[in-house]
Amino acid sequence: METRLTSVLEHIKEHGILDEAAIAQAQSRQKVLAKPTGALGTLEDISIQLAGITGQVKNCVDKRAIVIMSADNGVVEEGVASAPQSVTLSQTINFTRRLTGVSSMAKHFGIDLLVVDIGVKLPIPEVLYTDSMVEDNRLTNKIYNKRLANGTKNLAKEPAMTREQALTAIYTGLDAAKAIKDCDYHIFGVGEMGIGNTTTSACILSALTGATGEEVVGRGGGLNDEGLAKKVRIVDEAVAKCKDDDIIDILAKVGGFDICAMVGAFLGAAYYRLPVVVDGYISAVAALAAVRLAPNVFNFLFGSHLSKEQGYKIAVDAMGIKPYFDLGMRLGEGSGCPISFNIIETACATMNEMATFEEGAIDADYLAEAEKGNFF
Repeated sequence: METRLTSVLEHIKEHGILDEAAIAQAQSRQKVLAKPTGALGTLEDISIQLAGITGQVKNCVDKRAIVIMSADNGVVEEGVASAPQSVTLSQTINFTRRLTGVSSMAKHFGIDLLVVDIGVKLPIPEVLYTDSMVEDNRLTNKIYNKRLANGTKNLAKEPAMTREQALTAIYTGLDAAKAIKDCDYHIFGVGEMGIGNTTTSACILSALTGATGEEVVGRGGGLNDEGLAKKVRIVDEAVAKCKDDDIIDILAKVGGFDICAMVGAFLGAAYYRLPVVVDGYISAVAALAAVRLAPNVFNFLFGSHLSKEQGYKIAVDAMGIKPYFDLGMRLGEGSGCPISFNIIETACATMNEMATFEEGAIDADYLAEAEKGNFF
């Protein structure tokens, strides 16, 4: 069963590098656009990274998608979540109705969603399911049924899942990225829904970085002080059992089906050479796990919002990516992705449409002295 993952990781290692010639061309164009060098800051960085991914200096990101992995977590039995697991069920359904935070944004901006039941505990009506990710060359509007179990087991008492289940979830994420590629989307984001998944994220992050439970655990959806203390203890005790484990075993012991599938989606972005947006804390932890499996995944990652969860900074710093904006968000679902898409689209617009000094009949000699002295 692990042969496929080995093949994917080898492919990303060999082919997941950025196109240096396209990067050089993009950098050269940025230098002659009618502005002081670096004046558009991160927008310039985004346009150059996109060129490295696509091999083209000018790019378009107007066909966009978000994949949302939904699953429940057995660790909620320990009282580490403020919301009931029925919320996972309700919101998974509501994604398809475009009634949630991320799906209302997606509806407004014309972004397609791929909603995957990878292990929701409570039953979803069969009429809402589909066994295909794609319909008429677009992502399905129904819920893709890849339920591995009715939620994971309680990681505080036993491994959350088997290694085989973790791999199956990763492959589901890879398949989602392939569906996005096959439908010719230009960019996608990765989100989740699953009560208890800030606990699983904290466990994975702690195991990957060595940070303590106190450093990576936050209040999630609104945990009280007693619940927070219990959550920290559970994370530290669970992670202690992961010593010397490889990344797949860490995911299996203390992760969730949703996070494993998100790891696969990030791997798929690198495998299929797609730019992918990292949402908040949980998405960042999944991205970090993917980068640890295949370092070149980093080349395809784009930031979104600065999450309020305290472990978020540890995760993004460990990868070297940065958020693009801070709106005090802590929703999850992939809700930072639509906003990030529009920032990335802005970067494309400036690269594609802005005049050069020559085209704008502007004498750029006045910039030479400032550039010479590195005054920017």
